[in-house]
Amino acid sequence: MEVKAGAVSAVEPGQFRTVLGHFASGVTIVTGMHDDGPSGLTCQSFFSLSLDPPLVAFAPSKSSKSWPRASFTGNLCINVLGSDQEALAWTFADSGADKFSGVGWTPAGHGAPHIEGALAWIDCTVEQVHEAGDHYLVVALVIDLEAGEGEPLVFYRGGFGSFKV
Repeated sequence: MEVKAGAVSAVEPGQFRTVLGHFASGVTIVTGMHDDGPSGLTCQSFFSLSLDPPLVAFAPSKSSKSWPRASFTGNLCINVLGSDQEALAWTFADSGADKFSGVGWTPAGHGAPHIEGALAWIDCTVEQVHEAGDHYLVVALVIDLEAGEGEPLVFYRGGFGSFKV
């Protein structure tokens, strides 16, 4: 498939955000270790990419101050948040916060923080990073993962909620 270089869109950013805000997504905190300690960021642009090999992908903003710190070693933990973890989502979305203050965590297999109480966690290593507009598209190989019980935290139309089966 050939990608048309230099294509221009007439879509306004506000309309784009409003319309795509109608797509509900789960909420994750991507964590990693830096020389001076743990780092992380809230990310709802996360999805499974491949079963063989097991790959996931997510899209941190290029303007994120936390992404370079979290990705420092190339080892990450994707923490899927439960419906009772909205406060954590807000904390890790704030670039100026001491994000791990009072947050319980243990190192996943490759050392990245697994946040206590997360609905699921995925230990992975970065395989590829692509520039994609004002974000990066990160592809990561899954090394280990585990899920617990509970309801997910969901992001929809600019706010948080939950989903019950």
